[in-house]
Amino acid sequence: MLFNSLDFAIFLPIVFCLYWLLKNQGLRIQNFLIVGASYIFYGTWDYRFLGLIIFSTLTDYVIGLGLEKYHNNKLKSKLLLFTSILVNLGILGFFKYYNFFLENINHIFYFLGQEINISSLNIVLPVGISFYTFQTLSYSIDVYQRKIKPTKDFIAFAAFVSFFPQLVAGPIERAVHLLPQFHQERKFNYNESADGLRQMLWGLFKKIVIADNCAVYANNIFNNSSDHSGSTLLLGAFFFTFQIYGDFSGYSDIAIGVARLFGFDLMQNFAFPYFSRDMAEFWRRWHISLSTWFRDYLYIPLGGSRGGIGMKIRNTFIIFLVSGFWHGANWTFIVWGAINAIYFLPLLLLRKNRYNIKIVAQGKHFPSYQEALSMAIKFSLTMFAWIFFRAENLGHALSYIQGIFHPSLLSIPDLPQRKNIVFLLLLIIYFVFIEWLGREKKYAIEKLFIKHNPILRWAYYYSIIYMIIVFAGQEQDFIYFQF
Repeated sequence: MLFNSLDFAIFLPIVFCLYWLLKNQGLRIQNFLIVGASYIFYGTWDYRFLGLIIFSTLTDYVIGLGLEKYHNNKLKSKLLLFTSILVNLGILGFFKYYNFFLENINHIFYFLGQEINISSLNIVLPVGISFYTFQTLSYSIDVYQRKIKPTKDFIAFAAFVSFFPQLVAGPIERAVHLLPQFHQERKFNYNESADGLRQMLWGLFKKIVIADNCAVYANNIFNNSSDHSGSTLLLGAFFFTFQIYGDFSGYSDIAIGVARLFGFDLMQNFAFPYFSRDMAEFWRRWHISLSTWFRDYLYIPLGGSRGGIGMKIRNTFIIFLVSGFWHGANWTFIVWGAINAIYFLPLLLLRKNRYNIKIVAQGKHFPSYQEALSMAIKFSLTMFAWIFFRAENLGHALSYIQGIFHPSLLSIPDLPQRKNIVFLLLLIIYFVFIEWLGREKKYAIEKLFIKHNPILRWAYYYSIIYMIIVFAGQEQDFIYFQF
């Protein structure tokens, strides 16, 4: 069930009304409704994989109770934690990486002169498996580290794991933040709900108007890259850069907004990353829930930025390579991670990775010349790395880059319907302008026109709705569903 579908437009109001009508029946009933609604939401993709979510939920619920029971027994506690890690990563590894490893084993033996043909399996990747397995795994780790006490309320825990707004593409919530909210009484708050609707509206604009329109041209150019000029290939990379941001941050905005309708607070997942001035700042602002997950559960346990230069380099490459591999079973994602590690390392080694902490041009209308130049350079580096992320394989990525650095780079892009492309570029300029205006908030239109005349404010909201209806691109699945 897509957020931008008619099914969800029917599903959400029904669940919303039932949820608040059941308020006087107690938290457990409300939480039970969330679990049921979440399983229906997920089951519309493939009901068979509901068993995986239930199994993962049961496993970490029982392990959490066991960690509490044996908290004075280090051996049993470590064994329970290892079981959680093994089960969660084992499920993820089988469904997501089994065929990848199998194919590479075949290639290695072929290279060594021993041809083997181990048949791959026809495995369907369950939607959102990378998200909910990391969420349940973090619960067990936090219980083990005494950051949170395990819950004895299975319904509340099941609701935490399967909470439908963020189930299939995040944000990846921590138990210390989200789980206690299922144990607290929720009261309907009009202002919070209205703000949630605004955030949903902006998320839908990002997805339907920006991402889906960019996808049409990005897909056409990447899928037929050998037929296009260098300038067209550059334009394709530019469109994909905005497609993936509009798509994923749009999903996060909708998820956070929907959660607020039900009285829940989800963490901010994007903080205007394309306005970053260096790559360290970019990774503090892009997919925040995943980058902080890897920081807390992998990077810091490895030693983080402590130790000598060798350890810093090792840990940096590990964190980025694992992050790349998390995105998919393809060498393109691993190379994408390595490129970002190379971008990040000089800042870390020169101790400039915490240089740009404050919001760019905070309290000002325009950035300085140095800030504008830094943002342009960072954006160009990011766009280059996204080529590997989007390409079908490494050969495709390298040929695409080679095609860009061709004399035809100085030519006019060879695409039909140039008027439509110009119009899309104007939409992107408008989008960037609104994002710039709201860069100091949690989302772009959070406070836009709030202090102005209500007529002006509502006119603006209706203008966004109008653009969503009139300028909607061809419906596309959310990119991160495949991860």
